Amino acid sequence: MDLSADKILGAYLFDKDRAVLYELCDSGNLWSQRVSIMSTFFFIRKGQFDDTFRLAERMLNHTHDLIHKATGWMLRETGKRDKKAEERFLKKYYKAMPRTMLRYAIEKFSPEERARYLKGLV
Repeated sequence: MDLSADKILGAYLFDKDRAVLYELCDSGNLWSQRVSIMSTFFFIRKGQFDDTFRLAERMLNHTHDLIHKATGWMLRETGKRDKKAEERFLKKYYKAMPRTMLRYAIEKFSPEERARYLKGLV
């Protein structure tokens, strides 16, 4: 699923209304929620980050580790393409993020940068 969500749903929605991603995110079904964030990987590779950030914001209070991991992963992928965009999101939300989500999001940062985020010193 993780390897196909972006290739199927993300690619299909690229030039269409993306409301279905938000419906999946709000569905209450763990796997549908994970598909919603993973589908944005297609958009990320095309330089579009808005949906990833909007969905990540909705996932901040999610209780499941699988959502934290997927969301952090997509934030990290965004940062690989535009670190400043990822940092703007993180500076706004890192204190509210589940620890696993934050750790995945900052995985490619320097050890000093990671330490600052994890200590709440950003």
